[in-house]
Amino acid sequence: MNIAIVVAEFNGEITSKMLDLAIEKAKALKMVVKYTSKVPGVFDMPLLIDTLLQKKDVDAVVTLGAVIKGQTKHDELISRVTAKALSDLSIKYQKPVTLGITGPGMSDRQAHQRIRPVSERAVEAAKKLSEELEKVRK
Repeated sequence: MNIAIVVAEFNGEITSKMLDLAIEKAKALKMVVKYTSKVPGVFDMPLLIDTLLQKKDVDAVVTLGAVIKGQTKHDELISRVTAKALSDLSIKYQKPVTLGITGPGMSDRQAHQRIRPVSERAVEAAKKLSEELEKVRK
């Protein structure tokens, strides 16, 4: 199975660790990471993901990001809009796009605590969903 990973550079101390763990998990699951792409923030992911999903050698896209609460509700807006766009792309192309994005309403401490579980689950979800889609399509 070939995947692409799209990671947000915003909150890079967190997301760079998420990327390392996701690549490690993909290798453990015998998945091939064909593309690794970085975008400024999670809001910037949909355009790049749309392009990746058009590629025949991409079976799924794993997203990685951390949306940490600020002094306004901006984190809620960004998370909501991004999640909807990613879901729409998954349906449009009939390929999994997993949500390895933590937040909103999350503190910096909580973001650090979620690095490993969210990164690994996003990769696991891509594999599981691809397998289930394969069963249904037969």
